[in-house]
Amino acid sequence: MKIVVDTNVLVRAVVRDDPAQASAAAKILIDAELIAVALPCLCEFVWVLCRVYDFQPVDSATAIRALLAAANVEVNRPAVEAGLLVLEAGGDFADGVIAYEGNSLGGETFFSFDKKAVALLTEQGQSARLLCE
Repeated sequence: MKIVVDTNVLVRAVVRDDPAQASAAAKILIDAELIAVALPCLCEFVWVLCRVYDFQPVDSATAIRALLAAANVEVNRPAVEAGLLVLEAGGDFADGVIAYEGNSLGGETFFSFDKKAVALLTEQGQSARLLCE
């Protein structure tokens, strides 16, 4: 079966705080011929792990990398890697994804009120500017 998973399936598989749901999540992830994971799902996944379950960013990155290593997972890998670069540098995964996708849509400069996001993206060689100082 070719499936699309939501954030809750990924969270249950990683956190395993509900044994029945963790088992069901693991089974569907293992049995699926293809697992399509949308970028918003991964953005939410990192947010939930860090904010709700107190994961460290590095642990969230490890969980995503484990998912990427599965042969049956289909994601926008360049966008995910862009998110991981920002996450592993101490920023928000979503900011990296947003900047990558915006550039792929023809945008040239990332604008934000988030000083940290702008600084991290600039350090990575991307065009990024703070909207208000």
